[in-house]
Amino acid sequence: MPDRSHDDTPLRFPILIGDIGGTNARFSVVLDSNSEASEPVIVQTADFATIDDAIQAAVLDRSSVQPNSAVLAVAGPVESDEIPLTNCPWVVKPKQMLADLGLSDIVVLNDFEAQALAVAALGEEQMEKIGGGAPEPNAGRVVLGPGTGLGVAGLIYALGRWLPIPGEGGHMDIGPRSPRDFEVFPHIETIEGRISGEQILCGRGLVNVYRAVAAADGKPAPLARPAEITAAALEKSDPVAQEALSIFTTCLGRTAGDLALVFMSRGGVFLTGGIVQKILPALKEGGFRAAFEDKAPHSALMRTLPVYVITQPLAALAGLAAFARTPSLFGVETRGRRWQKPWP
Repeated sequence: MPDRSHDDTPLRFPILIGDIGGTNARFSVVLDSNSEASEPVIVQTADFATIDDAIQAAVLDRSSVQPNSAVLAVAGPVESDEIPLTNCPWVVKPKQMLADLGLSDIVVLNDFEAQALAVAALGEEQMEKIGGGAPEPNAGRVVLGPGTGLGVAGLIYALGRWLPIPGEGGHMDIGPRSPRDFEVFPHIETIEGRISGEQILCGRGLVNVYRAVAAADGKPAPLARPAEITAAALEKSDPVAQEALSIFTTCLGRTAGDLALVFMSRGGVFLTGGIVQKILPALKEGGFRAAFEDKAPHSALMRTLPVYVITQPLAALAGLAAFARTPSLFGVETRGRRWQKPWP
């Protein structure tokens, strides 16, 4: 198959869009440039051996519409013709998908690129603000979201387009700061000796922190799932869970503040994903914002930067749909990330 990854011709409708996370995969179809995306289909990745099986069963077998193209956002870096997901055993193989699924054109993006696209596509009615001043139009933005892992992306405006900046910022080091941190952090599970963002700021990270708090105080840790810990913390029925969630929100504030400085995010910092939507009351209690602003010598600057929690549960699909309908609004680099069948 000839290499057509440099081709910037528009994708042909209908366009299948997919947000592929470590736990869930969400699919929809955009019929044309004037259409809203179809009702999304959500499946668990564990229920299917491959992404091809999931698309066939969840989308193609259920619809009379045959997509011509696909834009897929995956939780992992896109670096070759075989793309492993960071927190899921699926491997995305675009060339094989072209042969087996009747598609003629596939673009594969990082999942947090899609979240960054969503920031440009969503309105403020689909967000809740947590402090700061008014955003500057067309200024830099940053998106982060704890989920199965910790996703991070930037968004900048240049040459009349929004440019998403994907990365693996969820794997940055994160360390103790307060006296209590120095008691708890030695008990946090490491990855090859490191405590990265994903060891704290994701579902399993919250479990890590909960167990570490319990170990630091010699207390039992009977809860095993992130949802249980979150519920107990919000209900204030378990002091260990409450402290674990407090540490979680504080570390999220520190990390969000670091990234805001990296991108000089005068356009806002955007938190996305199911976890932040569920812990919104805890994020609004004050610890998150205090940690976000505690960036001397730039604390005055940090106080001006707005933070938003995206309340749209399918934000990534909204971003992909916006890109599918009007790619000219976005400076998405498809070089090395687009696979096409040869033109007839």
